[in-house]
Order: sequence, then structure tokens, then C-alpha cells
Amino acid sequence: MIHEPGGRAPVLSPVERHGEILFGLIMALSFTCTLSVAESGRAEVRTMLFAALGCNLAWGIVDAVMYCIATLAERGRRVILWRRVHNAPSAAEANAVVRDGLPEEVAEVLQPADVDRLRAVIGARPVPGGPRLTLTDARAALGVLLLVFLSTFPVAVPFIFVPDTLRALRISNAVAIALLFIGGWRLARYAGFRPLVTAAAMVGLGIALVAVTIALGG
Repeated sequence: MIHEPGGRAPVLSPVERHGEILFGLIMALSFTCTLSVAESGRAEVRTMLFAALGCNLAWGIVDAVMYCIATLAERGRRVILWRRVHNAPSAAEANAVVRDGLPEEVAEVLQPADVDRLRAVIGARPVPGGPRLTLTDARAALGVLLLVFLSTFPVAVPFIFVPDTLRALRISNAVAIALLFIGGWRLARYAGFRPLVTAAAMVGLGIALVAVTIALGG
């Protein structure tokens, strides 16, 4: 995982980054793969490029807004859990709230004494105020927008510099497949999966999702 200077965690996790790139690639491919090689001239190619860029920009904005909403909702949920711990009528009920708020894998391995300590720490601190967005959240939302939008360019650039539409389409598809493969490989390294299998699965998933998107008129 790549960290920011000073040891801070990245504003987006590797899973989030790869998810946004995959989404952007699929949206871009849903335009390029519907281009008719036999009938499309430079005007049609230009129209397709503008449509792909505009669509990915719009969806990048939507995705960024939804990221902010999800962030606020998650923080609001944590405030509720914090209040429930403070307002619990007994230590046992407060401990149950603490366990409910933890990931299942963590809650299963904690001993009762560990939960007691967590509950004591939470109880000693004031209940946080209402959820709000921070500058880091704004940077993350901007990152979401840019990932979706900029992922259009690798598959669009061949149509700008290669006059022959068929050759440009082949290069564009090859670039998209390479990006999907690399993304799957990097994601596998992060998650502990088998890199080659995951990369190949990511390519297959991308192709399948593009086919579904085109079939449904996306």
C-alpha cells in the first residue's frame, strides 16, 4: 500500500482505487466497443470521444458525491454506537454494543477483558459531535472523480492519434485489457490472492460487464 508523506494512510484504499478505475474503463469501453468500424469517419469518432469523456465526467461527479454521502452515513453510525455505549444501563450491555460495532473477525478473537478496556476508553471520552466531512474527504472525493474520468483517456487516446479506426479500436481494446490485467494483478498482491488467476478473472469480468452494459443500452 502506498502511503502519503508523513506515514498517513492514503485517502483511498487500493480496493477503492481499483474499483473506480474498473468502473471508468467499463464506461469508456461501452462507447468505444459500439463504434462501427465500417461506417465511422472522423466526425463519428470525435462524437464518440466527447460522449465517453462527458459520460465519465458525469459519473465521476456522481460517484464522488455518493462517496461523501457514504462517508457521512458511516460516521453517523459510529456516533450512534458511541452514544449507545455511553447510555447503556449496564457494563454488560455496553460491552455488547462495543462488540456489535467491531468487525466480526475482530470481535471473535477479543477476550472479555479486551472488550472491558475498549468500553472503558469509549466511556471516558465525550460523545463526538455530528458527522462532518473533512479536507481529506474532499481530496478522496476528488480522487474518485479523477480516477473515473482519467481512466477514459488510455482507451480514447488511440482514436486521437491513429487515423485508421479499425487499428485504433484494436489498440484501444489491447490497452484496456492490459490495464484490467495490471489492476487485477495489483489487487491480488494487496488481498493475498493468486495474481495470475485474479488478473485473468479481472479481464474476463471487465469484458463481461462491458457486454452487459452495451446489451442494456448503457
